[in-house]
Parts: sequence; structure tokens; C-alpha cells
Amino acid sequence: MDFGGAAMGGAAADAGFDFMSWYMDIPVISRLYFTGAFLTTAGCALDLISPFSLYFNFDLIFHQGQLWRLITTYLFFGMFSIDFLFHMYFLVRYCRMLEEGDFRGRTAHFVMMILFGVTFMTAVAPFVSVHFLGSSLSFMMVYVWGRRNEDMRMNFLGVFTFNAPYLPWVMLAFSMLLGHSVTIDAIGILVGHTYYFLEYVFPAVAEIRGWKTKKILEPPRVLHWICGTYQEAVHLHQD
Repeated sequence: MDFGGAAMGGAAADAGFDFMSWYMDIPVISRLYFTGAFLTTAGCALDLISPFSLYFNFDLIFHQGQLWRLITTYLFFGMFSIDFLFHMYFLVRYCRMLEEGDFRGRTAHFVMMILFGVTFMTAVAPFVSVHFLGSSLSFMMVYVWGRRNEDMRMNFLGVFTFNAPYLPWVMLAFSMLLGHSVTIDAIGILVGHTYYFLEYVFPAVAEIRGWKTKKILEPPRVLHWICGTYQEAVHLHQD
């Protein structure tokens, strides 16, 4: 299944694959997420932790204080398997391309996008009985990446080609054909579309109509400071 990306190649292909070089080349936020997901699965595979202590459960989180589930529900993608590798491929690929592309030099904005997705999905989860939300967050990234790369052509199983914005819908249809539940994918599309509208569409409309509020999802200064973009944010504000 080729979803239109450039293969890892160049000198690394000639000299043999260097995992550490590839790993360290991943941007910091994408690398942290990938590492967290891999270590969580490894912990389950080694019986150090149980998936039953990771899943999203409203009562356990908010009534019994098991707040770590708000994070671990986004880190567990199943046990080591082909399906796990498939999820890691999409996670690293599209999370990385977003961070290196549209969010290059805007780490705080990238973190803000992830926090928006996590908050929205956590609010929706109790109403749809979804226990693990990592796939929804990955799907959100695929959706946003597709909308920001409208002219990129992609290929599905060598059968037909389409533009990048249709990728999440192709994946959704493929899941339906395989008989899988589409709830998780649909949550990702919903949240991704909401983020895209608030981050890219609303500011343009607000500028045209002269509304006072033009940016809803602007990262707070403390987030800029944590991500090392505080000085840049102050400079832009002064200009």
C-alpha cells in the first residue's frame, strides 16, 4: 500500500539502514510520541504493565483519580504485530511530515495542535465507548496534513490515484471494507476538520470581515517558552 511518500533512501540505502541516525533525524515532538508509544507497547509485551491499566475509562479517571489514563490511552496501539507496525508507520510518517513541513520552526503551534486534539477527543470519548485514542490522534494528523498538501498525488494499492485531502476518506472506506469499526477514524476526521477550520479558515475569514479576534488557537507564552520559541513569539507580537 503506497500512500505517496518518498522512500527512505540516499546514502543510508547504500550503507545499510542506520536506525539511530533515522531515529535522531525525527523531529523532537514526533520522536517523543513515537518513543512513548513504542515503550508502552514494549512494557505490555514484557508484562511490566497491563493494557487494562492504560485504557480510557471516565469513572476510573475522574472518580478514582487514575489520571495517567488520560495520557496512556494515546500511547497504546496494541501489542507487537503487523497492525502495530502499520500504526507506527502512519504515526511517524505524518506526524513527522507535519512537524518538518507546515510546523517547521513552530514547535509550540505543533504542540498546541496535539493538545487541541487530545482535549477534544477526551471530551468525545465517554459518549462513543472508545478505550484507546492513539489511532484517532494519528488520523487527525493525516487529515490536517492532507488538507495542507492539496496538490500532492497519492496512490492506493496501485489501483487508483487521488489528491492528499482524500487520504483519510480512502483509509476510512478501506476500514469499512475490512469490516472494522470506523468510530475511531471518524473521531480523527471530525477533530482534524475542526482544528483545520479554527487554525486556517477562521483567521482568513476574520481578517476579511475585520473581526477583532483573528487567532483562536494561538499558543500561550508559557508554551512558547517550553518549546524554545518564546523570543520568536515576542518578536512577531512587537512587529
